[in-house]
Amino acid sequence: MSKRDYYEVLGISKSASKEEIKKAYRQMAIKHHPDKNPGDKTAEDKFKEAAEAYEVLSDDNKRARFDQYGHAGVNGGGGYGQYSGGGMTMDDIFSQFGDIFGGHFGGFGGGGRSSGRRVNKGSDLRVKVKLNLQEIANGVEKKLKVNKYVNCKECSGTGAAHGSAYSTCSTCRGSGYVTRIANTLLGQMQTSSPCPTCQGEGKIIANKCTSCSGEGVINDSDVISVRIPAGVGEGMQLSVSGKGNAARRGGVNGDLLVIIEEERHPELIRDGNDIIYNLYLSFTDATLGAPIEVPTVEGKVKIKIDAGTQPGKILRLKGKGLPDVNGYGRGDLLVTINVWVPKTLSKDEKAIIEKLAKSQNFVPNPDSSERNFFERMRSFFE
Repeated sequence: MSKRDYYEVLGISKSASKEEIKKAYRQMAIKHHPDKNPGDKTAEDKFKEAAEAYEVLSDDNKRARFDQYGHAGVNGGGGYGQYSGGGMTMDDIFSQFGDIFGGHFGGFGGGGRSSGRRVNKGSDLRVKVKLNLQEIANGVEKKLKVNKYVNCKECSGTGAAHGSAYSTCSTCRGSGYVTRIANTLLGQMQTSSPCPTCQGEGKIIANKCTSCSGEGVINDSDVISVRIPAGVGEGMQLSVSGKGNAARRGGVNGDLLVIIEEERHPELIRDGNDIIYNLYLSFTDATLGAPIEVPTVEGKVKIKIDAGTQPGKILRLKGKGLPDVNGYGRGDLLVTINVWVPKTLSKDEKAIIEKLAKSQNFVPNPDSSERNFFERMRSFFE
């Protein structure tokens, strides 16, 4: 399914400020909140879509990648970011963006979302991936072995030993927050902060897992399959949701950030979506014309060199460049003509060249427009 532009989702312009983005998301979230639209799958999808748009546009780095590369720059060309592949639940969204609504992001009608318990978030990971031009031209799937925190298998990421139960935190009574009331010159003021006893989780582990010391995560490695879209460029960063470090005790996983590096091609030079190839012709091929093979990202193709082709001429092969990462067409292959002049000649070769030099055809003879240009330049400097 094609994805809508994030600015369109929130109904804002591309120049919108952070405050305008926040306000637009709040309005969308209230309108499509599941508690206001019970059983409405369409409203739930729009609620998730708005959360994804806000998650990207409220982050300066992610917004910049989205503005430059579109959806491919923030989610690797797949899914609805963090909120479509099953990696994030409604409670995760509420806990992530609770500050938008103030307090603990209470629900509109209960639904078990008003507890305000803090959800742990795993850290993001960054890896570099080298791609050759052919992989960039066609897109590629890479399997990456990543060292990271993963859920503890012994306790399934809960941090609790087998048979051990959680108990409600006595300090915050399971809310995850403690509220304090202070007397000020302006009257009484109420503040809330994460509970210092349970670190905002609202519960205490009776007996910790010995394998992970109650953290719910251990150091290990994982093989992650990443689909890289065609047309990516040097320094571009793709985000794979939920594939970063696992969070403590069953929280929300971080993201895997894939940074693109381009391998230098031995013959071709990339210029945006265009490819440049410097073709060196012999003097005879440039003079007489000849069929010549030139390399492309897909293999060699044959082109015709016209007789009398001059050095510096550029031949354009339409559509033989790289695809645009956002799907806006394909670049061209630009073949720049250079004439190879031999540095040494045999006695017979030198005699032939000297004979040719006497012919008028081998004396530079610019056309009238070129002569007029040179005359103007001469008068300018005089």
